[in-house]
Amino acid sequence: MDAFSFAPPPASEAAERVRAEVRAFLAQELADRPPFERADSWNGFDAEFSRKLGDRGWVAMTWPKRYGGHERSALERYVVLEEMLAAGAPVGAHWIADRQSGPLIMKVGTDKQKDEVLPRIAAGECFFCIGMSEPDSGSDLASVRTKATKVQGGFVVNGTKVWTTNAHRAHYMILLCRTGEVTANRHAGLSQFLVDLKAADVEINPIIDIAGQHHFNEVVFKDTFLPDDAVLGEVGGGWAQVTSELALERSGPERFLSSFTLVVELLRALGPNPSPQATIAIGRLVAHFVTLRRLSRSVAGMLQAGADPAVQAAVVKDLGALIEQEIPEIARGLIAAEPDTRSTSDFVAVLAHTVLNAPSFSLRGGTREILRGMIARGLGLR
Repeated sequence: MDAFSFAPPPASEAAERVRAEVRAFLAQELADRPPFERADSWNGFDAEFSRKLGDRGWVAMTWPKRYGGHERSALERYVVLEEMLAAGAPVGAHWIADRQSGPLIMKVGTDKQKDEVLPRIAAGECFFCIGMSEPDSGSDLASVRTKATKVQGGFVVNGTKVWTTNAHRAHYMILLCRTGEVTANRHAGLSQFLVDLKAADVEINPIIDIAGQHHFNEVVFKDTFLPDDAVLGEVGGGWAQVTSELALERSGPERFLSSFTLVVELLRALGPNPSPQATIAIGRLVAHFVTLRRLSRSVAGMLQAGADPAVQAAVVKDLGALIEQEIPEIARGLIAAEPDTRSTSDFVAVLAHTVLNAPSFSLRGGTREILRGMIARGLGLR
């Protein structure tokens, strides 16, 4: 049961001071941002906004100063993320680089990789996408078929990646592919590469989602040459590296705040005198948010302490997705409105956006089945 321990997050006066600074900044910066755009938050791509955060030291907050970081606590960083998401700030440009790509490079990258890339991420000027999922593999990362074959001076890569959010705008991809033969140990023979998308010979094709938006892409590698210095970490060490990366991806407040703008607009639509049914429903939602926030902040405390809370992160992500997907159904049950992205009603437009995006909440970062398998292993049940 130790794997499911969620210690109380430590108190942090510094974090609360940062909260006040962030709220004041967002009140001014987002004053004219409509609710429909706020609903996109961590998918909202605004390079200039990311640079402003970099200027204020709100990207790479926990990193060493040597790499442009600020050596602040994980709890201070958590507060910044929480405030950004609750306000619906467009953080998508730097999000992946700050959350997982940069920390992975710092952990396993070469000095050259660190020196060339990390300061640019910290400045809010270098954006990443994730090269994990493939057609016919989804969240089963051990089944990836993209192959990197060793040649003189580097590797030749062939294969396809999908769900590569913002690949068409990113500077780099961290690519997971197979460098060894498939054996009984499905986790062996995998490696990661730091791919410069502006230099590599790759084909990036748009995938338009059900909401009509272009976040996703298909990235095709056809005899793409990557030099030896593109290897990230150890050849053959990709599985351990990618699983540590996923722990960072799954535990943050984005795992339960994706539908938060809809909650805000629902409260406005209900007004100051909600019905008893609405009062009960909102009370239950608040209880869920408080619980998830407590669990997520606990994971931030574990990361601050240098722990590897992969199982706890899976719990946060699984429970968070359940609540996020339930919110639009609760909203529709309380207010009779047909979702319409073109509506002049903020509630109706945000409802439509959330309904269209909600199916993805239980896919990104690992499907429910994958997460629950991890949790079961953490309990010693499989």
